[in-house]
Amino acid sequence: MTVMTDHRPHMLTENFEEIARIGARVGEGLRLEFIDGMLRSKAVPDSDHALIIEWLTRVCMQHRPELWLYGELGLKVQQYRQGRARPDGVLAPSGSIGGQGDWVEPEPVLMAVEVTSYDSDTDRRDRHEKPRAYAQTGIPVYLLIDRDKCLVSVHSEPDGQRYERVMTVPFGKEVELPDPVGITLPTEPLKDWVR
Repeated sequence: MTVMTDHRPHMLTENFEEIARIGARVGEGLRLEFIDGMLRSKAVPDSDHALIIEWLTRVCMQHRPELWLYGELGLKVQQYRQGRARPDGVLAPSGSIGGQGDWVEPEPVLMAVEVTSYDSDTDRRDRHEKPRAYAQTGIPVYLLIDRDKCLVSVHSEPDGQRYERVMTVPFGKEVELPDPVGITLPTEPLKDWVR
């Protein structure tokens, strides 16, 4: 007997966007996403999570002042842009995302960033679904700062389905963010922001 998996979306993208708008008005900090046709929620970031994004913003500004690390930006992802994600950070040319409303097109994005949260679905979301969604979208670099494992993973060379190259280093080592980002990331400070 063959078990069939149903890959149809649970709802239309337009329905998700309306639910996300209502959710944002009703619940402070409610962060909804629509990945692989399924409704997902993200944990509210803690203070160490915020410090990691602050640190990464400073590093990016020092090395690439023409870019900006946008936080909590709604991003159209996956094939045919039917998915909706809220990366912890999106690196793009300064001013390139204006005039698009709640969910922006991914074309100017050079890098998507996720910082793991201490919740039950961070493994599925940040280590599996998000890299696939960002690779399908063609985002050149995906940076995962994994506080659970004290690792930094740099995914690059998207082939339309997955990232062909993944470089992983422990907190404390430098890691290259490849072109088009072109920054060497000193990860020693990350040791201060884990539980």
